[in-house]
Amino acid sequence: MSRPPFLVLPPCARAYQLATSRGEFAVHDARPPAAEPRGTVLLLPGFTGSKEDFIALLEPLAAAGYRAVAVDGRGQHESAGRRDESAYAQGELARDVLAQAAALGGPPGTVHLLGHSLGGLVARAAVLAEPAAFRSLTVMSSGPAAISESQQARTRLLVQALAAMDMESVWQEMQRQDAEPEATPAELAEFLHRRWMRTVPEQLMATGRQLTAEPDRTAELARVPLPKHVVSGAVDYAWPVPVIDAMAKELSAVRTVVQGAGHSPNAERPAATAEALVRFWETLG
Repeated sequence: MSRPPFLVLPPCARAYQLATSRGEFAVHDARPPAAEPRGTVLLLPGFTGSKEDFIALLEPLAAAGYRAVAVDGRGQHESAGRRDESAYAQGELARDVLAQAAALGGPPGTVHLLGHSLGGLVARAAVLAEPAAFRSLTVMSSGPAAISESQQARTRLLVQALAAMDMESVWQEMQRQDAEPEATPAELAEFLHRRWMRTVPEQLMATGRQLTAEPDRTAELARVPLPKHVVSGAVDYAWPVPVIDAMAKELSAVRTVVQGAGHSPNAERPAATAEALVRFWETLG
């Protein structure tokens, strides 16, 4: 579970519901000081995550001249979603991303897409469905196929618990298993609980199953003539870093390892992560 380093939006950003052809999605939208952005970036969060996981990236990306829009996917935190697992099939989530990109305005093919963890798999599906909709793809802390075997086992247990228990009971059980329950500041702990309770359980169940059964689509993605960037921390519990390295090589992607970061470099080392992202986008003109 990604933990934002802070929760207050920077002055350059505002929160609102983005209207799209597939409904409304809660976003944090950061604009650069200049009137005309150098580009627009769409940021997709991971499993159990939300737009707040990118909050520390918003100001540095805007300062570099980019409009940065972090989104809650359907059924995540402040975006509504049905109590039906079929609503969260990967193809449905990919179509949401295409609608979000279109709603941001500008000609097709101008949005830089970034997906973190589960969001990386959804971003990949969106690019494979309609590559011309995007300017580039960045996959952050996400691998070529299903998560590691140890994480598959943990995720299956969570899916089983969600099918049998209410969200508050599952949350309390997760807290009992937390190795460092006192390490989370009170304000952040309150936010994480609120985010969990506002997330649709069927969204977690459907996407949890995806994480444990995702096929390897690396070769398919490699054939898409779109600039690609693979980012991770120096360690990762969901996909081993050597597996991410191999995927990046097969994709002929720019590869960035953020030193001192784990599964969430966007939250753990935001300055270094933002610098690497901007460096990649700047090479594209």
